[in-house]
Amino acid sequence: PGSERISAAEELTRVLPILQKLQQQFPEIILSIDTYHSEVAQQAIHAGAHIVNDISAGTMDGNMIPAVASFGNVPYVCMHMKGTPETMQQLAKYDDVLKEVLDFFILKTAECRQAGIKDVIIDPGFGFAKTIAHNFSILKNLAVFNMLERPILAGISRKATIYKTLGVTAAEALNGTTVLNTLALANGAHILRVHDVKEAKEAIRLMQEYHNA
Repeated sequence: PGSERISAAEELTRVLPILQKLQQQFPEIILSIDTYHSEVAQQAIHAGAHIVNDISAGTMDGNMIPAVASFGNVPYVCMHMKGTPETMQQLAKYDDVLKEVLDFFILKTAECRQAGIKDVIIDPGFGFAKTIAHNFSILKNLAVFNMLERPILAGISRKATIYKTLGVTAAEALNGTTVLNTLALANGAHILRVHDVKEAKEAIRLMQEYHNA
C-alpha cells in the first residue's frame, strides 16, 4: 500500500536482466512477471517469463488483456483491487465485499475469455483495498469463487492482516502465515503465493494427506 507507480521503461530496465539470468541459470523453472504494464508483460514473455501476474486485472493498462491473449497459452493471474497501490486503502469500502469481488471476477473472467485468454487464475487480492475484516471474510468464504471454475490463488504471506492482528512484525509472521495458508487450502485455494517455500510445501503435504485419509 502507498507504493508509487513507475514507468514501463523503468520497470523493463529492472526486470529484464534478472529474467534473462534466471532463464539461463534455471531453465527448468516457471517464471512469473508481476506487472500492470502490457509492454513489460510482452517483453518479459519474450525474455522467458511463463505467467503474467497483474494486480490491476487490466484496469491500469487497457492493452494488458489483449496483449496476454495474443500469446495464446500464457496464464494470466487476474487480481482484484480498487484504485491503484497509491490510493487503494482509501477505497476499502464495500456494502458487501464478497459480492463485489465475486461480481468483479464474473465480469473479468468473461472479458478475458472473450479476448482469448485460455488460462485465467483468480486472486482475490488480500490486502489490496481491503481492511483486515474484509480479508478474513474473503478467506472464510473463499470457496464461493469456485463457481468461476478457475484456479484460486491466495497471497496472504506475511501480510498486515497477520502481523497487525497478532501484534508482531512481518518478520515474526511465519507461524500466522502458515495458519492462514492452511485455511486458504481448506477453503478452496489451488495456488499459494509465499515467501517461505519449505513451510508452505509442508502445509500442502499435510493437507493432501488429510484429504486422502
